[in-house]
Amino acid sequence: MTHKISIVIPCYNQGIYLEDALQSIAGHSERDKYEIIIVNDGSTDAATLGILKELETKGYHIIHQLNKGLGAARNTGIKAATGRYILPLDCDNKVAPEYINKAIRLLDNDPSLDVVYGNAEYFGEKAGIWESGEFNLQRLMIENYIDACAVFKKSTWEEIGGYDEKMPVMGYEDWDLWLRIAFGGGKFAYINEVCFYYRYTSTSMIHSIQKKKTETIFEYMGKKHSAYLNRSYLNRLITYKSLKNKGLAFNLAFRSYFPRISNLLRKTGLMKNKDIL
Repeated sequence: MTHKISIVIPCYNQGIYLEDALQSIAGHSERDKYEIIIVNDGSTDAATLGILKELETKGYHIIHQLNKGLGAARNTGIKAATGRYILPLDCDNKVAPEYINKAIRLLDNDPSLDVVYGNAEYFGEKAGIWESGEFNLQRLMIENYIDACAVFKKSTWEEIGGYDEKMPVMGYEDWDLWLRIAFGGGKFAYINEVCFYYRYTSTSMIHSIQKKKTETIFEYMGKKHSAYLNRSYLNRLITYKSLKNKGLAFNLAFRSYFPRISNLLRKTGLMKNKDIL
């Protein structure tokens, strides 16, 4: 049986959150449109293994593999997917009820579209809305502002070779995927409303990445996408921006060359995203 969309949920020792994720999907009104694939990425936690076993007895499609990392787990699930579209969902997050339907409609109505994404609402140790914003390649080349919880065509994933399984630091696989799609001429659509709920904890992967590891990933990305993500590009961008707006060019240069100070200013509200691009 084929489905319109496949929801792929990698799980590594976070089984306690799976029920929340699955319940959020259950709010979708048309069950025949989607399938759920859970990928156990070599979990060792006894509670997680027990939960996965119970879900299997309930008929959930669960794939077990040795621990290979987030990118490989997503690739495993997508390879097994029958859906035309793919929605990766981290097992500790939740989907908004109408997100699936709205993303499907956008993709069905515009064959040129490759990716649909939206905003997130924080829950857990943080509250508030994360507004992604309209697609902007320049901004994407500087930072990843599109979460992994975006809907994309399986055919697009196939064309670019899936997620990079050799990323030196986990948590940036989606950024690399979006860049490769964008550099290949892919088209993105933005839904300006809450599409998923992001569980924020002090131990979340992307927040626990140390400075040294951050430098490692940027070096890796710079080499991999050297035709685009290089200092020459940045200098040209700053020069172009300076012709339009000297203040904007200064902020862009400041953010690019002094990212830690820039992030601090943004957190305190002294610098806004709109001041950059």
